[in-house]
Amino acid sequence: MSYSPSSPIKRHSPRVTVIGAGKVGSTLAQRIAEKNLADVVLLDIVEGMPRGLALDLMEARGIELHNRQITGTTNYADTFGSNVVVITAGFPRKPGMTRDDLLLTNAKIVVEAAKKAMTYSPDAIYIVVTNPLDVMTYLVWQAIGLPRVDLEGRHVARRRIMGMAGVLDSARFETFISMELGVCPLDVKAMVLGSHGDLMVPLPRYATVNGIPITELLDAATIERLVQRTRNGGAEIVELMQTGGAFYTPASSTCVMVESILLNQSRLLPIAAYLQGEYGLNDIFIGVPCRLGYSGIEEVVELKLTDAERDALHTSAQEVRKNIDRAQEVFAAVSR
Repeated sequence: MSYSPSSPIKRHSPRVTVIGAGKVGSTLAQRIAEKNLADVVLLDIVEGMPRGLALDLMEARGIELHNRQITGTTNYADTFGSNVVVITAGFPRKPGMTRDDLLLTNAKIVVEAAKKAMTYSPDAIYIVVTNPLDVMTYLVWQAIGLPRVDLEGRHVARRRIMGMAGVLDSARFETFISMELGVCPLDVKAMVLGSHGDLMVPLPRYATVNGIPITELLDAATIERLVQRTRNGGAEIVELMQTGGAFYTPASSTCVMVESILLNQSRLLPIAAYLQGEYGLNDIFIGVPCRLGYSGIEEVVELKLTDAERDALHTSAQEVRKNIDRAQEVFAAVSR
């Protein structure tokens, strides 16, 4: 069979749209393309910037040995038919700010982005990265208008809308454990539940080094210090950088989720998921372990928590609920 430019071979490739071409979004686009997972559409409101970033990434394809198409655009029509839509758009934290300080500013950006993306990719799976993440994920669900369940009782909101947080927080916990013990980070596994904020819930009982619980390797005081550093992990980077926040690990964490979806890996990952009774929580997005595959979130896994761990998760959820109510009150006032 001969090939000529006038009769190109056509093939269908998965497509991922990344909304927000800042450091997280552009690094994520690079990760997805260079892992050969999907074609990427990089969208931003700044004229020229996403096109320039896309061209730069395209020029590296021969060096990085892949042939993925990377498109930069300001037009949502170019995102048509995306399998996955990732929302990273919004303002980053500055020194002294909490994630919740970004609530009202980023809510308007994220809601508008979700509505426009839904117009062109109504069947996509949506991953929210913008802070405060758990609240933004809830607002995306409301903005898109997906029901909680379909006519067959399947969880629509849970399956197709999620937030990236627990993967990032767990990666930080794993890093600090690895650094403390001087062991290879590949041997360390950890689980962090709850909101993506100061009230996140790292679970030392479920943190291991090659299967050995860290409770057998570290004393209680050291573990508590690592837990607190994990909770403060984002702020620590913001304070060091002064001009922005973390972006390499957030991008890598999101890419893990995209990969598990597109390759149908069914990986068990901590994800901000919609809960309807699990862990005693209802009508809220918060970080819990989930199986993630081609259809989105396939299952929420309920761990056996101690009373203290469960109380901490509920306290974390209360803070998320308070910020959801705050955001909804502001939107209601503006729309009057």
